[in-house]
Amino acid sequence: MSINKTRGFLYWLARLLGDVNAVSKGRVGRRIGRRAAGRATGRAFRRLFK
Repeated sequence: MSINKTRGFLYWLARLLGDVNAVSKGRVGRRIGRRAAGRATGRAFRRLFK
């Protein structure tokens, strides 16, 4: 397994564990909002620095 696949898997696992943690603490809406804001920011920066 390559280092990139391993890193990708670890990021996926961390995101999954964060989702599970949010569900257990009852903060799903907050997490969804923050993830959406992060995606929007990433897209804006991608357009800005393209």
